[in-house]
This record gives sequence, C-alpha cells and structure tokens, in this order.
Amino acid sequence: MRRAAAAFEDSVASLALLVMVILPLLEIVYRRAFGQGIPASGPIVQHLTLWVGFLGAAIAAREGKLLALATGTFIPHGIWRRAADILASAFGACAALLLAWGGYQMMMIEREAGSNIGGGIPTWVTQLVLPVAFTLIAVRVVWKVGHLSEVSAVDASTGKELTAREKAAAERHRWIDRGLASLGLVAGLLFLRVPSILENHSLWPAAVVVVAAAIVGTPLFAILGGTAALLFMHDGVTPATILIETYTLSVSPTLPAIPLFTLAGFLLAEGKASERLLRVFRAFFGWIPGGTAVVCAVLCSFFTVFTGGSGITILALGGVLYPALIKDGYREKFSLGLLTASGSLGLLLPPSLPLILYAVVAQISIQDVFIGGILPGILLTTMVSAWGVREGIVSRAGRYPFTVAEALASAWAAKWELAMPALVIVAMFSGLATAVEASALTALYALVVQAFIHRDLSLRALLRAFGECVTVIGGVLIILGVAMGLTNYLVGIQLPARLLEWASTHIASRLMFLLVLNVFLLAVGWLMEIYAAIVVVVPLIVPLGAAFGIHPVHLGIIFIANLELGFLTPLVGLNIFLASYRFKRPVLEVCAAALPMMAILGIGVLVITYVPWLTTGILTLLGRG
Repeated sequence: MRRAAAAFEDSVASLALLVMVILPLLEIVYRRAFGQGIPASGPIVQHLTLWVGFLGAAIAAREGKLLALATGTFIPHGIWRRAADILASAFGACAALLLAWGGYQMMMIEREAGSNIGGGIPTWVTQLVLPVAFTLIAVRVVWKVGHLSEVSAVDASTGKELTAREKAAAERHRWIDRGLASLGLVAGLLFLRVPSILENHSLWPAAVVVVAAAIVGTPLFAILGGTAALLFMHDGVTPATILIETYTLSVSPTLPAIPLFTLAGFLLAEGKASERLLRVFRAFFGWIPGGTAVVCAVLCSFFTVFTGGSGITILALGGVLYPALIKDGYREKFSLGLLTASGSLGLLLPPSLPLILYAVVAQISIQDVFIGGILPGILLTTMVSAWGVREGIVSRAGRYPFTVAEALASAWAAKWELAMPALVIVAMFSGLATAVEASALTALYALVVQAFIHRDLSLRALLRAFGECVTVIGGVLIILGVAMGLTNYLVGIQLPARLLEWASTHIASRLMFLLVLNVFLLAVGWLMEIYAAIVVVVPLIVPLGAAFGIHPVHLGIIFIANLELGFLTPLVGLNIFLASYRFKRPVLEVCAAALPMMAILGIGVLVITYVPWLTTGILTLLGRG
C-alpha cells in the first residue's frame, strides 16, 4: 500500500513536470502560427511549478532528503544523536503544521472569493497542494526520526550487523523517538488553538529553540518558515500571511525556468554526456601542463550551469573525474580540493539558476544578469584552471598530446552537448522564446539528444531523472517559498530602511561599503543555502546598493560570487559535505584540501567586486548598461 501511494505521488509530480515542458513548447509554435499564445498557458505552467515544488518537497521528506544545515552531522551517535533527531523532527513537524494551517486558510479565502487562474480552473484547487504537502511533511518528519530505517539491519555507528535482539531494541527506541517527536505536532496544535501563548510575550525562549533546532539538523524550510510563523503570530497575524508570499513567488512568471533547466541538467547527467565532454575538453586542453585539471574545472562549470547546484555536479561527475585525475598523476589532496571547488564554478554563467532567481527577486532583467555573469564566471574558472596548471607542473602529471584528428573527432561526438549553451542564448536573445520557453526547449533538446540521438537514456533512466529532479526542486522551492514569508516580515518591520540608515551613518565610502558587503555575504553563504539567501537577503541589500551607486547587475554578481565562495566555508560549506560523502573522505580532510581553492576564489571575488567593468562592460557595449 505504501509503495503504491509513493508511486502515485511520484507519478503525479513527474507528470506535472512533463506538462511544464510541453506547454511552453506548444506556446512557441502556437504564437508563431497564429500570432497569439495559448489561453491560460502561462498561469497553468506557473501553478504546475507550485505543484511540482511542493509535491517534490513532500517526496523529499518521504526520502529523508530535505535540506538542512550540515552541523547536525557532527553530533556523535548515541543518546545525544537521538535527542538531536527528536528535537529536529519535533520542530520540523511543528513548523510544517503551522504552515499547513496557513495554507488551508489561504485556500479557503480563495474558494470564497471564487477566483480562477484561467481556463475555468479555480485558484483554490491549485492551492490545495500547499496544505496537503505541509501536512504530509509534518507526518513524515516524525515518522523518519530515529537511527534504524525500515530496511536497515546494521548499526549506524559501527556498520556491524545487528542481532535480532538489537533490532528489536532499536525498533522500540524508534517508536519512543516517534512519540517524543510527535510532541511537535501537539505544540503546533496548541499554538493554533491558543495563539495568545505567543502574542506579546518574549521571543527569547523561542529564539533559543530555533537556534538549537537549526544546529541539530532541522530542515531549513522549518527553520525559516517556523521563524516567520512565530514572528507573525507573536504580532497577532495568521500564518496564512507566509503562504500568501509563498504562493506569490511560486507562481512567478519566470520561476518555472528553474525546474526546467534543472531537468535538462539531470537528463545530461543520466546520459553519457560527461564522458563525451571529458573527451573533447581533454583533446583540446590535455596537452598543456595540468591539462586534466583544467578539463575538470571547465567540465564542472558546464554541468553546474544547467543543474543549478554544485552538489549535483559533484555527485554526478565525481566518480568520473576523480579517478581520471589520480590516474594522470595528480596528488589526492589537490584532486579532492579541485573537484570540491569546481562544483560551484558555473553559478555565474548563463543560464545558471541562481542568476535567474536573483533577477526574479531583485526585479531586474534576466538577460542583463546573464550577460553580467559571463566575464566573472570565466574569470573564476580561469583562476582555478591556472592553479591546475601549476599543480600539473609541480606534480609532473601526465598530458595528452594534441592531435587535430582527435580534437575534431571528439568535438563531433560531443557537438550536440556543446551546442546547448548557444541554444539557450540564441533562443532568449533573439526573441524566439521567453526564459521559461527557452528552458523548456533546453529540456526537450537534452531529452532528444540523450535518448534518441545518442540512445544513452533508457526509460528507467528517464523516469529516474524526472524523479530526482522533482525531489531536488521540491527541496529548494519549499525553502524559497517560506523564505519569502520571512522576508515579508523583515520588510514589514522596515529592516531595509534601518540598514540603509545605519550604513549611511557608519560607512563613508563606496569602497568601504563593498568590503563590508563582501564580509556580510560571506557570512550569509556560511549560514544559509544559496537559494534561501537570495530570497531573504536580496530585498535587504538592493536598497543599500542603490544608495551607494552600485549597478544592480554588478550587485547581483557580487552576491552570487560570494555565496559561491560560501560553498567552501570550512566545516559547514555544502560542497565540503557533499565531497566528503562522494569521495568517502573525512570532513576535515576535505576542508584542508579545499582551502587553497577557497583562497583563489576569494581573490577572484575581490577582483569582481572592485573591477565593475568585468560585470558591466559587455552590457555597456550592447547599450544595456
């Protein structure tokens, strides 16, 4: 029964994602054939993004894949780990329940209003996914608590096979832990039933609980959404306010580009695109000292552009690139650091998903942000590649002789993958397609190339790509949605105005402001996941940037570059933990290996910050500056 329910859930989410691909493509054809778009096509795709995102979040909760701070992994196994898991699950369940009620309230308001999104589809029907998804998440974070999964038969701390008695004891502990975690649901119901508990009382006890929950590994959506709910309810405002902002962001006209570009990246990863691209880059760059290292940096940049996340790149390409580096004579420490850093190199290059989201939140042109990121993205990739050249000389790593025949043959074999960035740029800048339509076109292109031209993508791999894409997007969009609620609260208490007043009083020059901004953003990258940081922090710094005369696109590139650097922050950077998991190395070893790369990228961020021409130069030449 449980498997059938999970299969149904996966099928609905994947079908919604498939329709998101098809409708924009039909829109392109219909518009060129009849001079007008398909009625309600845009709103339907936008609301399907809502369904994909929140069904994906429910699936991520089911699979235990909701994003959380990595600090929880440092807690040792035993009684302290059990206590941490219980607290994380209890807080997550409480926050999800509050958000579910807020979603229900918003849905009922829309039902009474009788509005529709177009095509006769009632708005409240499209919003139904919010209370359903949050309720499922609340139940699932409680159900997943504990060390022993339903199929596990080994001790989590030693890896040894459990005896029948140990299994029974572990299962008893699991049910006890579930019971204790369920107190989070009780607390949520109590807050909803007796909101006066929170109103006009000190928030310090709640703040301590929030910080503790974040440290022990509570999902990030619960930290952001729960904080927003507590703040609003303290002021006597319903949690529905959060869900209104969540809904507004989720149905943004350009937001569907994020899941569609991500799908294209997953389709590439499931095929053998990485092997073909490795061959072509090696054929062109393998002859120089450090050629394989240069190839790894360039290839990781290429993949991250489409997957939108360095983690996906590390997990998808690590198994191919790490052995290639070791085989060619590169030191293990260097190889580990290079791949840990290179996973995030493509975040500044179009059509990177953080660039799209930044443009949406800052309300500036996506095309301008794409153009602004080209030279800074190339700069960071070049700097890491240069360090690879140095390593190749020092370690005398193997090279691959350049031959015209191999270069042409490899380029021909990878011609379809190499053409993808050009497809996106031409589609968007020629006026043929909007950002969403270009992303759908890219997803279709990746599908056709991998499944029908190269025939690398089986039906099972295709379904896996859709399923993994839905899960990843769900884990991201739920954070973005609730973060909008927190941002709304911060704007409501006039925090941007207060920050502007403080900066005007204490910061005398534009150069000093940029330095303070870099330090602040590095701390943000250390504490927050990049997508949540964009939603929460961008509305706060945009007025500051304008006050100090910083070009809005330049501000955006500085922002993304700093958060890219934050992926490598020792101990808590996301890339550190993903590389530790992928390459089976201790976290401290990965940190040490990544430090030289962090220093190099730090220098690159300063160059990007203080040489604005890198960002605005092409825009000026094109008359868009």
